Amino acid sequence: MANPNPSELVILKYLWNSGAKTARQLHEAVGPSQDWQLSTTRTVLGRMEAKGWVKRNGDVDPVTFEPLLDRVETLGTLVRHLARKVLDMDGPIPATMFAESPHLSDDELDELDQIINAAEARNNGE
Repeated sequence: MANPNPSELVILKYLWNSGAKTARQLHEAVGPSQDWQLSTTRTVLGRMEAKGWVKRNGDVDPVTFEPLLDRVETLGTLVRHLARKVLDMDGPIPATMFAESPHLSDDELDELDQIINAAEARNNGE
């Protein structure tokens, strides 16, 4: 899986926290802080749908979008990428450093720790 870019991550975070939303609802929630027009929000959603990261629920009116990417797995991938590729860190990455995040429950923090460090263990042949 490729990593979501900052625009895609803004939409994913909102959908993870709020559930399925219309393009207009998404735009009203995140568009102003991103300085987006409604067409920009729709473009980002279209790209995310093409990547398989959101699902368009076309059988309801109005059409809504819901996230298909798992929150913890996606955040784990981003954390691993940051730690290994950007910061050149070796060794275990403590998920507790994200304990203050409003996006993760205690159970999700435990899962994040397993995802981050299980991938590291696999890479080291453990």
